[in-house]
Amino acid sequence: MSVINHRYFVLNKPFDMVSQFISSHKVGLLGDLDFDFPEGTHAIGRLDNHSEGLLLLTTNKKVTRLLFLSAVPHKRTYLVQINHVLSEENLQRLRNGVSFKIKDGVYYTTAPCEVSIVNAPEELCIMSDRLTAYDPNTWLLITITEGKYHQVRKMMTAIKHKCKRLIRVSIEDLALENLEPGKIKEVEEEEFFRKLNIEYNS
Repeated sequence: MSVINHRYFVLNKPFDMVSQFISSHKVGLLGDLDFDFPEGTHAIGRLDNHSEGLLLLTTNKKVTRLLFLSAVPHKRTYLVQINHVLSEENLQRLRNGVSFKIKDGVYYTTAPCEVSIVNAPEELCIMSDRLTAYDPNTWLLITITEGKYHQVRKMMTAIKHKCKRLIRVSIEDLALENLEPGKIKEVEEEEFFRKLNIEYNS
């Protein structure tokens, strides 16, 4: 039985692009990127078209289940720009968990998470310089182990702030580092699984 050599990629997804190759809507697609992806490549998880940053792609269909559907939670870290200055009270609310409505009067309460105020967001990743918020505004670094219901955006709404920019900078130990928006790098399988803290037995 032949061994399939899967391939693994990291993309710094730009703004206004969906996390798919085909769509019935007129939107930016992964296939628009100047990169020759192998047949069977798909995104692991999604970032909506207004979100940016780390998007993983692979030909290995098992990775989504191992990373996002396993019993072991995996950390995802986001650089978030919100309008206005964040108070100490709201900073603690985010850390402790906030509630927001998901549907039909049902509320969801987020788990406690890591949140810190960032003074130099450009040091954490390379980002486009598009204007998103006027002063005053606040940049946050948020690490969660959930990813439900557009969670980060709704967390900001719950504390009466608007999320102006959302950039995923890392999943576990696999980070954007100096990857520019719209650019892709290929990662060896061993490094890919080690940095994501998942085990894979072919």
